[in-house]
Amino acid sequence: MSELFLTRADLIAAGALDWDAALDDIHEALTLLKRGEAEMAAENVLPLGPDPRDKGYGLPARVGGRFNAAGLKWTLHRAEAPAGGEAITSRTVLDDLGTGRAMGMLDSAMLTRVRTAALSGAVMRALHPGVTRLAILGAGPQARMHLDMALALFPALREVHHWTRSGRPLVEALPDGIALVAHETPMAACLAAEVSLTCTSSPEPLLGPEVMRSGTLILQVGYHEVSFDAIDAADAVTCDLWGDFARTSAKSLFQMHRAGRFPERRVAADAAAILLDGWRPAPGACTYFSSFGLNIFDIAFAARLMRRAGDLGLGVTLVP
Repeated sequence: MSELFLTRADLIAAGALDWDAALDDIHEALTLLKRGEAEMAAENVLPLGPDPRDKGYGLPARVGGRFNAAGLKWTLHRAEAPAGGEAITSRTVLDDLGTGRAMGMLDSAMLTRVRTAALSGAVMRALHPGVTRLAILGAGPQARMHLDMALALFPALREVHHWTRSGRPLVEALPDGIALVAHETPMAACLAAEVSLTCTSSPEPLLGPEVMRSGTLILQVGYHEVSFDAIDAADAVTCDLWGDFARTSAKSLFQMHRAGRFPERRVAADAAAILLDGWRPAPGACTYFSSFGLNIFDIAFAARLMRRAGDLGLGVTLVP
């Protein structure tokens, strides 16, 4: 394979928004990790300034099986987009594990949002498959990608409850038969829903223990939206993976752990237990899921799309 560079348009043409394929990638990458055929190194974090949300992240991983690739995703996150720029920029570089040759590089900002939303979708399918009332906090690209995922994967959906600090609408309109309801507070949006997706960059908690109601699912995708008291109030606390992330991640759950308020033994299940081993909460339980974002998903998605793009003649050839 020639070394390629793939743009966002190339990725979409190669199938980046195929949600069924994305969920297959999530399940297979977790299976490979469980078998020892995939591996991640702890992320490298580079502060970019005084705002704790402004950081650069290096995330390496290898994934065997049909992906058979190793790579590194390099991402810059800023709380606010700089003038004339973007809040998040991201690139992934890939090597073929079979040949040792470079496969190429791709723009992975959109792909990061896809794999994050795909994991949320997989967990929702496992724990709350018939969701009719969904809450989404935030109106940025990650929130909109989660909405696209929910519309594609959950045909019973009838209400989307929404809150954003700016008051900006999540979307202009939804398909017929699905109501979009704006709320003045994040708490009100979550209290109206069965499943809540928090997709903001808030540095301070938005949600208290009141949202942890019987039979609900709270998925924290963003920065620090869920208070320690709210996490304490959940019947089951789950996450994609514990590991080394607990020492560095700014997510609410891991901040709580470092503050001495959440021991690892309290984790009821991780993503592999939920998606591969059939773990389920007790009937009527309130479940909290902390989504960190695993390096293996980035590399699995990128490898599938890079190989497909090569088959389709997409991308710019960097090295013939």
